[in-house]
Amino acid sequence: MSDPLADFLARAASGLSSDPPGPDDPTSNPRGDHSLDPDGSAVIPPPPHRRAAVLAPVILRAGGPSLILTERAANLRDHSGQVALPGGKIDPSDPGPAHAALREAHEEIGLPPAAVRLLGYLDPYLSGTGFLVTPVIGLVAPDATFRPNPTEVAEVFEVPLAVLMDRDRYRLRSRSWQGRTRYFYALTFGERLIWGVTAGILNNLRERLYPEPEPGAVRRSAG
Repeated sequence: MSDPLADFLARAASGLSSDPPGPDDPTSNPRGDHSLDPDGSAVIPPPPHRRAAVLAPVILRAGGPSLILTERAANLRDHSGQVALPGGKIDPSDPGPAHAALREAHEEIGLPPAAVRLLGYLDPYLSGTGFLVTPVIGLVAPDATFRPNPTEVAEVFEVPLAVLMDRDRYRLRSRSWQGRTRYFYALTFGERLIWGVTAGILNNLRERLYPEPEPGAVRRSAG
């Protein structure tokens, strides 16, 4: 029987970047929802981009690894009620994106930085509002507890990693925003809708950890 944690850690070791992107890399051509525009006419927010970081916290449960997500508080000015990864702006006092992501996770959901084992980084993701978000992937101690800050987070919940790593769950959707059609990924988990930047980052994680076979590759079976 395969060890789900060992499999996840092996995929993370081979698929994630061990070093954070530099402040000027890769702002010249970052990924984002604009990358999903089928005709390439999306307006890409010009630099300088505002730098931010989010933590993608993975925790081992009895059924396998799960990822911790939040529902943003209803009183927030921006993105209220949406599903998000804990995180926020990188402050000048932050040594790097990992420090910012851990600091924000501690402020938002009470997750102690000492309870997180950093595993690596994903490509930065450029939001439509001009934030260049660096995702930091971390393994959370199974006995960690969460205390959501009610001014920022309405709820902390978990989604099995197998759900988020299933390519067939991601749907490309569109909506009108500021006079233009915006394209984005979305997926559902129960009654929750995960969409926009969060879904885009999770899909990038899926592509890194579960890459598609090369065209023409032969799939081998045991036995």
